[in-house]
Amino acid sequence: MNSPLSGTIAVITGASSGIGAATARSLAQQGAIVVVIARRKGRLDSLVLDIETSGGKAFAIEADITDRAQAEQSIATVVNRFGRIDILINNAGLMLISPILDADIDAWERMIAINQKALLYMTHAALPHLLAAAQDGPREVADIVNISSQAGRIATKNFGVYNMTKFGVNGFSESLRQEVTKKNVRIGVLEPGAVATELISHNTEEIRESLNATNVDAIHEPLQPEDIADSVVFMVTRHRRASIAELWAMPTSQA
Repeated sequence: MNSPLSGTIAVITGASSGIGAATARSLAQQGAIVVVIARRKGRLDSLVLDIETSGGKAFAIEADITDRAQAEQSIATVVNRFGRIDILINNAGLMLISPILDADIDAWERMIAINQKALLYMTHAALPHLLAAAQDGPREVADIVNISSQAGRIATKNFGVYNMTKFGVNGFSESLRQEVTKKNVRIGVLEPGAVATELISHNTEEIRESLNATNVDAIHEPLQPEDIADSVVFMVTRHRRASIAELWAMPTSQA
């Protein structure tokens, strides 16, 4: 019996740790060939070895996808090697927290680059191949899943630019959904709260201590990367549902 994603090609960005790595393992367990993309090649190689040791299939691409050329080349490499793309998980992200006053503008630039520009570059490059997979592939559907955040709906003091990037991800995702949903490309968005990853570690020690003091009572138990991976698997393994037009075109059953 085939696994739900047998024969599919899944591309995951930000896959060197946390949610990306957990998602790669989970999709591989469902039968997908996972292409993991990040800047830290050593971690990608370890992840690929782990997946293959467990019986899955994986391929690593070292790239800085905030660079448009590298993002486009990553997609070209996937298509040249495997001939198709069925699933794109835009997971790469950065959360640098600070007040707006006296903020580090370079930190803003880095967040905008990875949280928004990289997602745009990867989506734009992959979309023609996803549309083709939805039309010609055995599943008759393709998937994009964008990892956003509850910060994409709820603005919080000192999170302003991070909020802006995630609000933007949500708006872009909904607009894209309206463009491609009738072409059998599904657009999913996940908006987790606190997840036990290294995301917070990119902040200064002062910011980390402040966040820990603020959240110690509010967050009893953070989500784990595997929790988010489970949600991704749920989204991309659903069978394609017939459209309204298809339902109307079905012959009437005979009594």
